[in-house]
Amino acid sequence: MASADLKPGVPVILGELEPSSEMFKQGASLRVTGILQSYDVDSAIAVIQDGSVSLKIDTQNLRDISFRTNSAYHFIGELLIRADNEAILQARIGRNVDGLDLNLYQQSLLIRRKHEAKLRSSRRA
Repeated sequence: MASADLKPGVPVILGELEPSSEMFKQGASLRVTGILQSYDVDSAIAVIQDGSVSLKIDTQNLRDISFRTNSAYHFIGELLIRADNEAILQARIGRNVDGLDLNLYQQSLLIRRKHEAKLRSSRRA
């Protein structure tokens, strides 16, 4: 994918990534956050979790990142949806975010969305 084609990763909460969600689209550029549950070196697949929801992350394009289970990570990449509606994020950026308060992060994300919606509606008026 050429850099001119890259879109910014829209921050989402893992619980929002369900087939009925508008964010659950093939190729959607997303930023996800969760706790690393597992990492398979051979397949380069990581699994992150937030509450009861998990997501597979394909990390084959990442360099210089070490994975530690039970640590928090941000990933930015494109969502790939398989025929059975299983989603996997093809990560292009990943970083450890230990120390980030995930509950506060989610609250700030919701506040940001409300503010952006308010700005959009005021521009239309």
